[in-house]
Amino acid sequence: MATFSSIEWTEQTWNPTTGCSKISPGCANCYAEIMARRLQAMGVPGYERGFEVTLQPHRLDEPLKRKKPTVYFVNSMSDLFHEDIPDDYINKVLNIMRNSPRHIFQVLTKRADRMAEFFNTYDAPSNAWIGVTVENKKDGLPRLELLKSVKASVRFLSVEPLLENLGVVDFGNIEWVIVGGESGNRARLMEKKWVLNIKVQCEKQGVPFFFKQWGTWGPDMVKRQKKKNGRKLQGKTWDAMPQLVMTGL
Repeated sequence: MATFSSIEWTEQTWNPTTGCSKISPGCANCYAEIMARRLQAMGVPGYERGFEVTLQPHRLDEPLKRKKPTVYFVNSMSDLFHEDIPDDYINKVLNIMRNSPRHIFQVLTKRADRMAEFFNTYDAPSNAWIGVTVENKKDGLPRLELLKSVKASVRFLSVEPLLENLGVVDFGNIEWVIVGGESGNRARLMEKKWVLNIKVQCEKQGVPFFFKQWGTWGPDMVKRQKKKNGRKLQGKTWDAMPQLVMTGL
């Protein structure tokens, strides 16, 4: 079901599919997998199969029922372009977006190759923001290049968890960059200089920069509760976003 979200860069989550599988280092400590196992143990409907990829067609029309213009993160508990999700089902999800012009839908994937191939055949809805995860150079930066080939109103990057210094990055054709550190007992360190490297390049290239969180490791490289580390970078909060355009119909 659609639920209000604690994720700083969205308003609600919508999961017309659930479940996923690991494909890169960014997946190692997947929060969605941990949450899915917990929901399965609690007997929550929709999670009977835990974190196995599962279509949830009964959830498809949820955005249609919501009148208030809303920013939705699509599949916070899955990946819309997972290889086990058929093209025709992806199109059903996209058609709900087209029929809900009052909302904005943020679609984030680590399967950029399938995403790029899919959008070579099908058009992205005008109210869909299409993004990829960029956690490192080896796996993440190739996704960035594939995203640039997609025609979308907003192309964005979730640089979370940031696992290393990305070096020099060309953010051409990218409209938004989110950066964040990892949370949880097994969280990996994110260094302040890695974050600042991205921030400076975003500023030089005119790309909105959003700093989501430090996570478990603070800017002083000390491990503590996530809340105590906060979200401030250089003494302030960075919440820049692309312009929100919703019709309100």
